[in-house]
Amino acid sequence: MPVLTYLRARLATLDDEDGFSTAELLGNAALGVGALVVIWGLLEVLGTDVVAWIRGQLGIG
Repeated sequence: MPVLTYLRARLATLDDEDGFSTAELLGNAALGVGALVVIWGLLEVLGTDVVAWIRGQLGIG
């Protein structure tokens, strides 16, 4: 096999991005989990504020 043909075949396999899809999927999953944790934290803080505001409006506590 000539060297040039071997190098072209080798470069063609380097352009294959099948392995990157797994890394991208795991990265996106990690970002999604991080976003859910942040949203959950905000809802806990805002939830107590909203409940306190409703109680104040109703004169309960």
